[in-house]
Amino acid sequence: MPASPPFFPSKAEPVRAMFTRIAQRYDLMNSVMTGGRHHAWRRRVAAAAAGAPAGPVLDLATGTADLAIAVRARTPARFVAGADFSEGMLRIGQDKLRARGIARVQLLAADALTLPFRDGAFACVMSAFLLRNLEDLERGLAEMRRVTMRGGRVVTLDIVRPAAPIWGSVFGAYFNRVVPAIGALVAGDRQAYTYLPQSVERFVTPDELAEMMEKVGLREISYRRLGLGTIALHVAIV
Repeated sequence: MPASPPFFPSKAEPVRAMFTRIAQRYDLMNSVMTGGRHHAWRRRVAAAAAGAPAGPVLDLATGTADLAIAVRARTPARFVAGADFSEGMLRIGQDKLRARGIARVQLLAADALTLPFRDGAFACVMSAFLLRNLEDLERGLAEMRRVTMRGGRVVTLDIVRPAAPIWGSVFGAYFNRVVPAIGALVAGDRQAYTYLPQSVERFVTPDELAEMMEKVGLREISYRRLGLGTIALHVAIV
């Protein structure tokens, strides 16, 4: 489910290699794990991004470009840059854009912790399933804020632990036992889909994420849970 995330060198190469290994089956695994709901969640991000001022949009950790495509469908006039540190994922995304004849989307390799863009370059910076993979979450949020123009939006989507204890136990059992088995069967990579639930366990709560967003200078922060409380969609203003 997570889009391919940029990391500091201590983790970069192993994680980059992991996402390259699963790139061919990444979209299929997303659909199997979520029952196809990941597309609806990305459309919610695209809807939030549509409220940003006029200007280009950055899809950070674009993966195979599903979120970039959702933004173009929602707001056809916008230019979308899709950045990711996994060139394997970017190749799949580029093939998808070409096959569908989608223009005004440019994919490029970039590190989320040191973005190669000027301050205020984008009207909106968004990400789907990136944040819990960042080695320095605060720095990643600060970079997202830096490259967003004043009055623009930062929109994030990620997997979180459910708030309800009973449902949390069910979700944990599914994620920790079933998902790795599916990953082994469908993607041929149990290790990658064992990493996924572990990254969720280590991630902050939605409230803690909102606090970190405020700490780096974002304002008017709101969030809502989707996917029976397992997905958090945060929206903030710069």
